[in-house]
Amino acid sequence: MNNYNIEQVVPHSAPMILLNKLICYEQNSATCEVTISPTSAFYSQQLQGVPSYIGTEYMAQAIAAYAGALAQDQGEAVKIGFLIGTRKYKTHTPIFSMGSVLQVTVAKLYEEDSGLSVFECCIKNNNTALCEAKINVFQPQDPMQFIREQQ
Repeated sequence: MNNYNIEQVVPHSAPMILLNKLICYEQNSATCEVTISPTSAFYSQQLQGVPSYIGTEYMAQAIAAYAGALAQDQGEAVKIGFLIGTRKYKTHTPIFSMGSVLQVTVAKLYEEDSGLSVFECCIKNNNTALCEAKINVFQPQDPMQFIREQQ
């Protein structure tokens, strides 16, 4: 495992990189971290935190970090992917509270040659599960050609 900054493996630009760092990754899984603060995207002063439905994007970006790290390891460019859907999103809290340090884990369950994959995802704080979901993503061989074909 190499040590990559999150900006090296997630194909977004600030301020839309929501994760703070890639903690670790293996061939079929990864763990990322995000600390909830008043400067976090989607932070609500009224709620004193981030609504837990943003967890879907944390999970999707952790998948992107996983794919980006594997691409970097192979000397390839980090490619964009698409969040296709979320299944069985279950939350045990309405808010990710200020000061929380969230661990976002993703584990690949299924992958097709077409680029479609399914990941089992979980967000924890202090080993307590806050959200769980299965996330479907699509990473075509040539994302820009795919976008042009969809227009």
